[in-house]
Amino acid sequence: MFLRSVNLWNLAFYVFMVFLATLGVWDVFFGFEENKCSMSYMFEYPEYQKIELPKKLAKHYPAYELYLYGEGSYAEEHKILPLTGIPVLFLPGNAGSYKQVRSIGSIALRKAEDIDFKYHFDFFSVNFNEELVALYGGSLQKQTKFVHECIKTILKLYKGQEFAPKSVAIIGHSMGGLVARALLTLKNFKQELINLLITQATPHVAPVMPLDRFITDFYMTVNNYWILNAQHINFTTLSVAGGFRDYQVRSGLTFLPKLSHHTSALSVVSSAVPKTWVSTDHLSIVWCKQLQLTTIRAFFDLIDADTKQITQNRKKKLSVLNHHFIRHPAKHFEENPAIISDLTGTSMWVPVKVSRWTYVAYNESDKIYFTFPLANHRKIYTHAYCQSTMLDTNSWIFGCINSTSMCQQGVDLSWKVELLPTIKGMMFMGAVSQKLFATWLGWTHLRLHSNSPSSLASIHQLWTTVSHTTKSLTLRLQDYPSLSHLVVYVPSVHGSKFVVDCEFFKKETRSIQLPVTHLFSFGLSSRKVLLNTSGLYYTLELLNFGQIYQAFKLNVVSKCSGTKEEITSIYKLHIPWSYEDSLTIAQVPSSTEISLKLHIAQPENDSHVALLKMYTSSDCQYEVTVKTSFSQILGQVVRFHGGALPAYVMSSVLLAHGGQLYSLFSAGYCLEYAAILDKEAKPYKVDPFVIMIKFLLGCKWFKELWDLLLLPELDAIVLTSQSMCFPLVSLILFLFGTCIAYWSGLLSCASVRLLSSLWLSLKRPSELPKDVRILSPDLPFLTVALLVISWATCGALAILLSYLCYLYKIVHLQASLINFKSSQSVNTKHSRRSEKKSNHYKDSAVHPLRVSAADAEDSLRMHSVLLNLLAWVVLLSMPSLAYWLKNLRYYFKLNPDPCKPLAFILIPTMAVLGNTYTVSIKSSKLLKTASQVALPLAVGVTAFGSAHLYRVLGFAFVPLLLHALCNLM
Repeated sequence: MFLRSVNLWNLAFYVFMVFLATLGVWDVFFGFEENKCSMSYMFEYPEYQKIELPKKLAKHYPAYELYLYGEGSYAEEHKILPLTGIPVLFLPGNAGSYKQVRSIGSIALRKAEDIDFKYHFDFFSVNFNEELVALYGGSLQKQTKFVHECIKTILKLYKGQEFAPKSVAIIGHSMGGLVARALLTLKNFKQELINLLITQATPHVAPVMPLDRFITDFYMTVNNYWILNAQHINFTTLSVAGGFRDYQVRSGLTFLPKLSHHTSALSVVSSAVPKTWVSTDHLSIVWCKQLQLTTIRAFFDLIDADTKQITQNRKKKLSVLNHHFIRHPAKHFEENPAIISDLTGTSMWVPVKVSRWTYVAYNESDKIYFTFPLANHRKIYTHAYCQSTMLDTNSWIFGCINSTSMCQQGVDLSWKVELLPTIKGMMFMGAVSQKLFATWLGWTHLRLHSNSPSSLASIHQLWTTVSHTTKSLTLRLQDYPSLSHLVVYVPSVHGSKFVVDCEFFKKETRSIQLPVTHLFSFGLSSRKVLLNTSGLYYTLELLNFGQIYQAFKLNVVSKCSGTKEEITSIYKLHIPWSYEDSLTIAQVPSSTEISLKLHIAQPENDSHVALLKMYTSSDCQYEVTVKTSFSQILGQVVRFHGGALPAYVMSSVLLAHGGQLYSLFSAGYCLEYAAILDKEAKPYKVDPFVIMIKFLLGCKWFKELWDLLLLPELDAIVLTSQSMCFPLVSLILFLFGTCIAYWSGLLSCASVRLLSSLWLSLKRPSELPKDVRILSPDLPFLTVALLVISWATCGALAILLSYLCYLYKIVHLQASLINFKSSQSVNTKHSRRSEKKSNHYKDSAVHPLRVSAADAEDSLRMHSVLLNLLAWVVLLSMPSLAYWLKNLRYYFKLNPDPCKPLAFILIPTMAVLGNTYTVSIKSSKLLKTASQVALPLAVGVTAFGSAHLYRVLGFAFVPLLLHALCNLM
């Protein structure tokens, strides 16, 4: 039925489209760096103490629970309430477990042990029964209300304590972060109950897959509240994204909406977080050792020494988060750092007059101040650059005012330093991870029977204090006109070796412009620059690079001479309009490939340029080449628009369905699925209408008419507001959608043939129906039963069962046709005579509803399109069924049910369609109308369903209903 109609040219085209789609999918799922996160381990057996909730609350939320995390002696001591620490509430996300709190909870406990429990945090976690809230939004409001009750319950556990908290800090993973933000929308919620919100891989902007209206309405309510009431939001919010490794929630969705008045909000990608510098996937973001250590350091710096709780000072909270998550100066946080430092004591003062200087410190017994006079350097150079591999956190670089040979006081420039990683540091963390795990295996049993934490605390100290990093500082000399000298301080060291480098340079010699290649060069051309001068620091301005559909491969080739030591170069991609920087560390000489692509497009009013900051070696020369990466462009299309593909698939299938009905109306027969799909599914039938509507919406009169008709906002405008409009993206998606429709049709037709063959091997079917007016006597009862199932349980379940009944009818018809053909033992002449007779029956008024073999084949061709259309309807309704099945032991009836209204229409419709034959509808008065309505519906699906997938079902049932009505009219 399907295979005979395959055209080789069409087959080659669809194979090519599969190849392109595979390139894009591969880039999304595999085209990223390896997982460099170190695993976090528990050094004692983790325990989860269930917090008893009020009986009324527990009865109202039977599937939800609240737990307190603990280990070893801490868990034993805190089984007796009340508590004395600082409360932190962890909210898991879609299908997340309350046990995911153990990583950050364990690290916080180790840190508290290091300071002898001067301060400590109590980590609570909510059990949401691992609900699939990303697939079904009907329970998000319920989760929000439960979290509100949990916060009030947690605070009651501290009553009567000297430093009882009045608020909690919240860490929300994935959808848990959105639930935390939704707390503000509750009528009786008081903002004072939250002092800090940290979200991890939370899609704040929009749902990843808007599969029902409940989740989109929830998002709209939350985001509108936060935008309209931004100036009244008092607590600080930090959103951390996972980067390109997180293919479940792309990082662009995690950036908090731009709030004009709300200045206490930060959004950052984990690859840009100092001391983390890694991309995390959607799950590893909750256990990534580097990121959790950074988070805990920030938590302890947020503590107010007077209240022994998290500070209420918004300015301090934002400063702490900036210090740990945005720019780390390689110093411990200080709320009010001293700008002027005393440079006194018995130290050597050594003047340095050269423009480039290197000092290797090893077993130094004296403190040394190296002074660089700036008067002469200002005449020649514009910038000064210094870097140091010294591990301590003391101040090391200063600026002197009006000094000659030595100065008493200096401006502490160490607070402007930037922290950078090295290869040794990254390798060290991996090695220590393995060592700690091995140590943990040996120490676990001992710790379970000992109250002394000293041994493991000392092991944990390795994680918190030792790292291999580089501290760098770049100064523009004209910004410091009052400075007479630059001073570099080298302390006395014993057994430690570090290197300090400084140089002065002109910006023109170190800042190089590199225009990126054109989007449609497809990687066939490239642009190259050669760094001839031997310096320590370069910046490459990546011109014309600011859109999310751009993707490039940048290759840095380093050639070194005259050195035998290991040299490390660091390449940092700096995106000035968002905190999504990424670092690449290379052992030179080498050839290093760097991917250039964005999470956030450059705003229209932003004139900054993306930079590649290169921290290099003076003994090496570097050659930088950039070229377009076609596979990564396809990856960006899939990453940003892959969720819209079902809408484009449905658009293609709707066009094929309309064309099939028109073929039946005009020619009296149906075409094969592949032929009708190739004939009707054309992008020029859909895209121009969407583009025209988008253009007209820019006109005031059309927009007023649009609003008067209460039409929803065009999805293309929504995507434009999110800077997600690719050139030709709609065309690409339509071709991908048609490709998927083609292969899904091939699969469905092959499945029908396979099932019919299986049917024939088990049971011989009856003959072809003689009169299509005769319906099965159990059909009305089956329809009513399915409607009852839809009302009493889940609408998606009834739709699935109805589809299976419809599939049974088609398989039965296919098997009957095969059996009928195989049972005929006549010669060619008799066969031709029978065909004429069959055609006579088809045209005769005496037997208008008799089904012949030709009619059965024609009906199967018609049902091949219907089968594919219904399959996508069922597929898009399955998320709510998955949620219902997972929660079946708690709730027998899904409420609210997004598919129930659709089920009441589709169930009788599919019952009629299962008994529909071409011979019964070709003379229908509605046939022409049913064929013509397909085009506007296909346009509507792409215009309103690409960013709101749940609307696709609303467009799909209309042609199905009209098709069924053709049997009656």
